[in-house]
Amino acid sequence: MAFKFENLKVWQRALDYTLAIHEVTLGFPKSELSILTRQVKRATDSIALNIAEGSTNQSNAEFGRFLGYAARSGIEVVSCLHIAKKRNLIDQSKFEELYNEITEIIKMIYGLKRSIAGSQ
Repeated sequence: MAFKFENLKVWQRALDYTLAIHEVTLGFPKSELSILTRQVKRATDSIALNIAEGSTNQSNAEFGRFLGYAARSGIEVVSCLHIAKKRNLIDQSKFEELYNEITEIIKMIYGLKRSIAGSQ
């Protein structure tokens, strides 16, 4: 793999999560397309994109800043999941599956952020 981020487990997991969110939003009604569907997909994509962007030719402090953006996008996804559940777009089981995965990704982001902060 040519780029540093491609070897990061957190980036790989975030990339897989974009597919999980994409698949679940395929079942959302068209009335949600320009509202929740686009919002949750943008936020989910932003996680992987910020990890990638921050890892390339950046200082550890700058990479940490981008990891912060990625984590905040993860929190946005959590909120979108709650909205989707509240609107009965996903059931409790799917909510828990997606919620647990994004929680683990956010933990991994914070772990990576701590590790690079300690190596400065």
